[in-house]
Amino acid sequence: MTLKELSDLLGLSPTTVSRALNGYPEVNEATRARVQAAAAKHGYRPNSRAKGLATGRSMVIGHVIPSSHRHEMVNPIFGDFVAGAVRKYAEHGYDLMFTHADDTSIEKAYRSLFQRGAVDGVVLQGPKVNEPRIEVLNRMGVPFIVHGRSTGVNAPYDWIDVNNKSSFQRATQFLTDLGHRRIALINGLEDMDFAQRRRAGYVAALERAGIDIDPQLMCSAEMTEVYGHHETRDMLRLEEPPTAILASSMITAIGVRRALDEAGLTMGQDISVIAHDDELSYLKNGQDVPIFTATRSSVRQAGEIAADMLIERIQSPDDPPKTRLLEAELVVGRSTGPVPVGN
Repeated sequence: MTLKELSDLLGLSPTTVSRALNGYPEVNEATRARVQAAAAKHGYRPNSRAKGLATGRSMVIGHVIPSSHRHEMVNPIFGDFVAGAVRKYAEHGYDLMFTHADDTSIEKAYRSLFQRGAVDGVVLQGPKVNEPRIEVLNRMGVPFIVHGRSTGVNAPYDWIDVNNKSSFQRATQFLTDLGHRRIALINGLEDMDFAQRRRAGYVAALERAGIDIDPQLMCSAEMTEVYGHHETRDMLRLEEPPTAILASSMITAIGVRRALDEAGLTMGQDISVIAHDDELSYLKNGQDVPIFTATRSSVRQAGEIAADMLIERIQSPDDPPKTRLLEAELVVGRSTGPVPVGN
């Protein structure tokens, strides 16, 4: 159905129908409700380009992928976040655009996007501890939201994040309550804000339990399956190997499990493992009973919330900054148990 056909059906001008669907305040609520009901009944969706012409917006949200994030596109965590965001974009009549930028020309890339009217707002993912992109976008005065936070940035900005410190502190305490004292942390890159917060939670729980911090049981790198495998293999060769491992990603945890299998160890009996981010569409943590004990947080839901928050920012640019902190749930699976006798 076209806009004109919908207008003829309702006995209204195309301009009035367009304004009713696009939220213009001069259209009274009764008319707006009638137009929206008819559009839903007949399956009418405004053309995004036409809507852009009517509102003076591009009706596009941008995701800029820096060179240093080159592996993000094949990361299931990134994919789930985008899947959640895209669903909300579509509800509001927005399209998604991916673009690339060299790390040395991030500001140029963002300025080009907004100056040419290519996007109405952008999503910033994977912030570092001192994230320069936030300062750039704040200075430009454009709509954006951060998936995560940046410890080193004091200026206000919109963000959504999971409480990484709290979730890793709770997970580590769960292991200490089971009697474990040799607990390893296989973390993400610790110049990333989320990884630094996870490490802080891990350290806080060990200190609370009176356990000395052992650098041999802590590592940091890109969260791949091979990384989890290699680090676990090396730690098992220590004179005092860990009795429990905290993995910063479900992908890394799969590598941990492979190394344990190769060593002839049974996960949950000989050594305990806790993973993070287990609620992924294409990487399920078992069926009725989870394979891994995990700190669970829906990345897809975070994408949906981020999209709603960004569109609110586009529509109300002068509102004060908004933030959302999600709490992860500790889900007990088959990968954890009491410290083995004799350890």
